[in-house]
Amino acid sequence: MEESELFQQGFANRKEVLGEAHVDKSWASADDFNRPIQRLVTEFCWGRVWGDETLPFKTRSMLNIAMLTAMSQHHELAVHVRGALNNGVSKAEIQAVLLQTAVYCGAPAALAAFRITSAAIDEWEKENIARP
Repeated sequence: MEESELFQQGFANRKEVLGEAHVDKSWASADDFNRPIQRLVTEFCWGRVWGDETLPFKTRSMLNIAMLTAMSQHHELAVHVRGALNNGVSKAEIQAVLLQTAVYCGAPAALAAFRITSAAIDEWEKENIARP
């Protein structure tokens, strides 16, 4: 199946934010059952929504951190914290977003998000220090 221009843009955006290795692994591990949702997310979420230049990637990353914290989506939060760092969001900015979630989402959600985020930042820093 030939992929649409929107899919190609989404695939490129997804790689820019989440990293080529993560995206290639997700796409390679897709099977006949879950490939349609991978295609939909790549085309619509990453192509159409992230492809809208009204908000920069950095802003979108901070919004995602807040929304994923509010929904207690820990796996996706870890992925998007790494993406936020790739998009130039500083650790101080991530911390400020998470502190604000404590007020609007509740302390338990924010505490869990801080734990997940700390581990994601540590992992991201180790990988990026190791790069030449």
